[in-house]
Amino acid sequence: MEPVKIGLLGLGTVGSGTVIVLTRNAREIARRAGRGIVIAHAAAREFNRDAIPGIEAIGRIGEDAFAVVDDPEIEIVVELIGGYSPAKELVLRAIANGKHVVTANKALIARHGNEIFAAARERGVMVGFEAAVAGGIPIIKALREGLAANHIEWIAGIINGTGNFILTEMRDKGRDFADVLAEAQARGYAEADPTFDVEGIDAAHKLTILASLAFGIPLQFTHCFTEGISRIEAQDVAYAEQLGYRIKHLGIARRLPEGIELRVHPTLIPHRRLIANVDGVMNAVLVKGDAVGPTLYYGAGAGSLPTASSVVADLVDVVRTLTTDPSNRVPHLAFQPDELADTPILSMDQVETAYYLRMMARDEPGVMARIASILGEQGISIEAIQQKEPGEGDTHVPLVMLTHRVREGQMNQAIAQIEALGSVQGAVMRIRMENLAG
Repeated sequence: MEPVKIGLLGLGTVGSGTVIVLTRNAREIARRAGRGIVIAHAAAREFNRDAIPGIEAIGRIGEDAFAVVDDPEIEIVVELIGGYSPAKELVLRAIANGKHVVTANKALIARHGNEIFAAARERGVMVGFEAAVAGGIPIIKALREGLAANHIEWIAGIINGTGNFILTEMRDKGRDFADVLAEAQARGYAEADPTFDVEGIDAAHKLTILASLAFGIPLQFTHCFTEGISRIEAQDVAYAEQLGYRIKHLGIARRLPEGIELRVHPTLIPHRRLIANVDGVMNAVLVKGDAVGPTLYYGAGAGSLPTASSVVADLVDVVRTLTTDPSNRVPHLAFQPDELADTPILSMDQVETAYYLRMMARDEPGVMARIASILGEQGISIEAIQQKEPGEGDTHVPLVMLTHRVREGQMNQAIAQIEALGSVQGAVMRIRMENLAG
C-alpha cells in the first residue's frame, strides 16, 4: 500500500525528534503499521536544518501551518506547536477537513479537549494524544487499553520532571530551592519563566487528562487543585528524611463514593515506596486498579526522542485504522503477521551480563591470585572485590566480587575451574547484573 502522508506542525524539540524517529526507524514502523509513514508537508517558523537528521526526507517545509492542515494530500496532522492558540484553531480546522490528528499538547487537551473530541466524533476522525502526558511513558495506552478491565481507584504521579529534579537535588545535596531552580534553567529543564513547572500547572494539565481516562469524566482542568513547590525549604526536605519520608510533587486523582479528588501538591511519601525513589527528571505514574492492584509506569517524561516515541506510536495506531482490513488493526503480536521475523533466540551461553560472585575461599596466601588468574584467562575483568574477615577458628572466608560484562559461556568455564580448586569450599554463588538505564 502507498505510504500515509502526514503534515507536521512544528520542528522544535519534539518535532525534530519525530522526524528522527520516523526516518531512522522507518522500516520497523512500517512493519508495525502495515504501511509506511512519510512527512509530506511541514510548517515551522524557525528550525535548525543541520540539527535534524532525516529532515531531507520531508516533502516540503514552509511557514504557514494552515497550509499544511488544508493540504488535500495530508491524511494525518501532527500538532507539535504547543500552547492554546493557534494550536486549537489548527487542530479544529484539521478535523473539519476530515484529517486525523496527533498532538503532544497537554495544555490544549486539558483545556479544550472536550470540544476537540466532540468535533472529531462528529467528523469521524481520531485524535491521538499519548505524548501529552509523561513524554515517552505509554500511560494513556495503559489506561485506555491495558487496564480496561479494571475499576480504577486512584492515580498518583510524578508528572513534571523539573519539579522532581529540584526536590531530588534539595534532598541529596541540601541545596536551596532557588539555587537548584537556576541550575534547572541552565540545563534546559526549566523555562525562563518556570511558573508552569514549579507551581504545578503543567502537572495539573496532565492529571486532568489522566483522571478523565481513569474515571470516565469530562476534562475539568479548572477544578484541579494546584499547589507548587516554591515554598519548600531545604530544612523541610531534611526533616522529612529524618522521619522516613521523601517529598515529591504529586498529581493525585482518587475516586470516592462522594466524588473525585483532583489535586497537585507537594506530598510526603514513605521512603520505601517505589515512587519515592523516582529521582531527577524522571517521571512515574502509579495506578491502582481493583483487579490488577497497583502498577507503576516509569520513564523519561520529556525530551525530544522519548516524547517523539509516543507521537509516532499514535501515528501507528491511526495508520492501522485507515483501512477496513482487520489485519491492519492492532496485531496480536504487535507486528503484522506477515512481517514476523525469523530472528533466532540466543542460548544463555551467548548472553552477556556483569556478575556478582560470592565464594568461600581458604584464608591463606595465593588463593586470591589463583582465582584472579582463572578469571583473567577467560577474559573476565574484575570491577570490585571485598574479602571479609574470618571468624575465630574459620579456615575459609567469604570473598565477594563484581565483574564487568562477559558472556555467560566464559563465566561458566571460569566458575567450573574455580570450584575445582581445593582452596574454594562448595559452589560459587553467581547472580547476573544489569545496569538498566532508568
